[in-house]
Amino acid sequence: MIKLLKNAEVYTPEYIGKKDILIADSRIAKIGDSIDIDESLATIIDLKGKKIVPGFIDSHVHICGGGGEGSFRSRTPEIQLTDMTTAGVTTVIGVLGTDGTTRTMTNLIAKAKGLKEEGVSAFVLTGSYEIPVRTLTGKVTDDIILIEEVIGCGELAVADHRSSHPTADELLRVASDTRLGGILSGKAGIIGVHMGDSRKVTDLLLEAVDKGALPIKQFVPTHMNRNPYLFEAALKYGKRGGYLDFTTSTTPEFLADGEVKCGKATKLCLEAGIDISQITYTSDGQGSLPEYDTEGNFKGVKLGKCETLYEAVKEGMEEENLKLENIIKVITSNPATIFKLKGKGFIEEGFDADLVILDENLDIDGVLALGRVVVENKAPIVKGTFEK
Repeated sequence: MIKLLKNAEVYTPEYIGKKDILIADSRIAKIGDSIDIDESLATIIDLKGKKIVPGFIDSHVHICGGGGEGSFRSRTPEIQLTDMTTAGVTTVIGVLGTDGTTRTMTNLIAKAKGLKEEGVSAFVLTGSYEIPVRTLTGKVTDDIILIEEVIGCGELAVADHRSSHPTADELLRVASDTRLGGILSGKAGIIGVHMGDSRKVTDLLLEAVDKGALPIKQFVPTHMNRNPYLFEAALKYGKRGGYLDFTTSTTPEFLADGEVKCGKATKLCLEAGIDISQITYTSDGQGSLPEYDTEGNFKGVKLGKCETLYEAVKEGMEEENLKLENIIKVITSNPATIFKLKGKGFIEEGFDADLVILDENLDIDGVLALGRVVVENKAPIVKGTFEK
């Protein structure tokens, strides 16, 4: 239960140089220049030439499956443990999405509990696209206060033809209930908001913020890079202090239609004066990526994947010259801070030993989740209950 990682370049996510990390059970016990321990008491792993970053947090994943825009056969499969771990993801926040009928809060919470039993960390947002919100207990506030895994509400859909077209007052009421649940439980009480393709973009969000007494950071709008006009609105929204979540799962068709790559979106935000702490990436893993024609008719669907999360980070480094210690925050310290995930997102003494080991090419070489090695030499060594 004791491991000593030696000689790695450590990013907390800030770069702190070559360090040793002592892990006791599931937590980081000590970080030092040189830590010595009796070899009979610990597993010693020499990581010379490699880098260690915090375990990745994917804060928008359809863990029990999603979609269904192409009827029942297009419902996407639930996530498997290695879909996460081989992508470096050690913490996940599950959401329902479009379908709040055949995918329910009982499904979502049960899947989160199952992932926790398999050795990773899992949380959920209560509800789906629609308002009134479908909850477990009957009230958003009660779900957040009483159910351990529930930390907020979402993904509520706005500016989308699949949404329930809520008014600002309706959105504000749900946001207020969510905030209250967070205050009374010590959780984030965040509203995850799905942004669609409507030209109304962030109008409803800003109307709710301006009309009510809630801070703009009560909301985390996602898919903010999905088209040029939404991204233009995202820059204005970010300048007002709001959070911006960029989706990493994409298709060549989406990009051809003007979706902005995450790395480029990040660089443009930084150039516009938006702080990196306002930006997160999420994969939309296991979510459907539906395509529609100009009249809104369904054309086809592809599957979102967690593996795109770090691929987008690496692409940002390669194509936009973003530094590792900066861009890695969008999938580590930023979501941990925004969603109040205690012990997550940083490499610090007393924090959970969720770690990703990168090789000389910055590819994922190994992963530790709560102190247990789950990926080694680029291969999963721990698999989910029904994985072969």
